[in-house]
Amino acid sequence: MPTQYEEALAGTITEPMRQVAARENVPEEFIRDQVAAGRLVIPANRVHLAGSEMTGIRLAPIGIGRAVTTKINANLGASPLSSSQDLELTKLRWAVRYGADAVMDLSTGGDLDAIRTHLIAHAPVPLGTVPIYSMIASKPIEDLTCDGMLAAIAAQAAQGVDFMTIHAGILREHLSALPARHAGIVSRGGSLLAQWMVHHRRQNPLYEMFDEISAILRDYDVTYSLGDALRPGCLADASDEAQFAELTTLGELVRRARDAGVQCMVEGPGHVPLDQIEMNVRRQETVCDGAPFYVLGPIVTDVFPGYDHITSAIGAAVAAWHGAAFLCYVTPSEHLSLPTPEDVKAGCIAYKIAAHGADVARHRPGARDWDDQIAKARAELDWPKQFELAFDGETARAIHRRDQADDRDFCAMCGERWCAVRLSRELNESLKNE
Repeated sequence: MPTQYEEALAGTITEPMRQVAARENVPEEFIRDQVAAGRLVIPANRVHLAGSEMTGIRLAPIGIGRAVTTKINANLGASPLSSSQDLELTKLRWAVRYGADAVMDLSTGGDLDAIRTHLIAHAPVPLGTVPIYSMIASKPIEDLTCDGMLAAIAAQAAQGVDFMTIHAGILREHLSALPARHAGIVSRGGSLLAQWMVHHRRQNPLYEMFDEISAILRDYDVTYSLGDALRPGCLADASDEAQFAELTTLGELVRRARDAGVQCMVEGPGHVPLDQIEMNVRRQETVCDGAPFYVLGPIVTDVFPGYDHITSAIGAAVAAWHGAAFLCYVTPSEHLSLPTPEDVKAGCIAYKIAAHGADVARHRPGARDWDDQIAKARAELDWPKQFELAFDGETARAIHRRDQADDRDFCAMCGERWCAVRLSRELNESLKNE
């Protein structure tokens, strides 16, 4: 059965393409052509699309690409120190409620298969994974075999995973550049594969088996998310030799994935100074032949632990403005702990701000309409309408109610006498009557 990419190449408009076109308010032919060019992906595993018999929940397809609205991803997942299937489901629901277009299950503790099955059954949005985490759940990385790696990827595809982070771009020859780094390898998957390569004195097995992996992903129409194992983990390592050596390999793999009929996006750097973000986005676009760019942040300063949902949202807005299509959120617990549902909410909202701000700057169709509507409500001091239009109207209303029990034609910050909006309305009326 053809993938979305193969259908698009053949000139076919599929039902997921129609749904994406309706969501984006663009012609169906436009979505088809973007998919055919490899500039837009629709992560939609055939199993997930069919829906869950247990919950009745079906996947609502989304399009990821620079020609449509910017999407955000929320990372979830249990750890060896904290594992609860119900807690991860709560995080999933909070993520979707607060704007996540997709989620990733990065669980490393508990019954990983059960957690993944549970999340897919309840996920109305695309769900991604990093398969290497489940590969080593019960054995050291050194004991992992090539057959075991392929089996784990196939099992997750059969469960309904929509996109997979595959760290096939880090090669043995890249490791010689690591001693010059301050933070080394900060990618869990990348560090595990580096350890495997050093122990076995062999090339990255995911690179060597890339064609076999592609065949599995094609069978279920799973989208590649080519992992950036050598992403910079601090500003000092940004845009270094190791990062760009891997990027060159990722460009090669994009073309090989397309040749295999598999949709593909590329993951991008983690810690990057503001002045290097545009260059990184442009370079990825060129090297990877326009494949959608999926960035973690980037985090623009290293010195604000506890506030990295802010430091990274700044970088995410700049990256999306310059063409990044998919933003992986960062929560306040980044570098510190496993995120709570409240952290998930904070991360999602910060990234929704970044994505929407970038869409306005890039003149995405209809993006500014929302802002103009709430601006009109503010000018009219129409508080109920403002809360209705606000992304998180519940929080906005609660803050407003701290000082005012009802809705008046002024706010508590200025008071009635000094309310600039009210005075401006009166001034306009006076000018009209002159």
